[in-house]
Amino acid sequence: MSAHKILDSIDKQSRRQASLPEFRPGDSIKVWAKIREGEKTRLQAFEGVCIRRSRKGARSTFTVRKISYGVGVERIFPDNSPNIDRVEVLARGKVHQSRLFYLRDLQGKAARIKERGQQLEAAEPETAAEGASADEAGAAPAEAKEKLKGRGKRKKKKEGAAAAVAE
Repeated sequence: MSAHKILDSIDKQSRRQASLPEFRPGDSIKVWAKIREGEKTRLQAFEGVCIRRSRKGARSTFTVRKISYGVGVERIFPDNSPNIDRVEVLARGKVHQSRLFYLRDLQGKAARIKERGQQLEAAEPETAAEGASADEAGAAPAEAKEKLKGRGKRKKKKEGAAAAVAE
């Protein structure tokens, strides 16, 4: 048996059985880690922004950064660690880099990351399937193409939610 095959078999054995959810740098995640205190173990959440993903087979890791009492705290978690109970993705971030180390120098509002928007086109076929008339279905794409920013966007979203509840 060649050395490469032996390394591959060891690599497969050391991998996590249940896979982690899909997330990438910029996403806000909550990592539930097992903490051992004497004889007892408990789960502790570490909630922050994923600033780095390193994919190297069994040695894959991800780095999570949070601000705790005004101090930035980063923690590196191995993907295949038995001490990670689960990972929850709270929000999807819209970033253009794979390493977000520039967040270390930013504070407050400057350190915010925009959220990746959901596709409006995916929601349109559902309204047509619910039995909406052709006039209503034809009006929806025109509204979706309308560019709104700031308060106008929030107001439009709020009105749409109120209309959905009224129906």
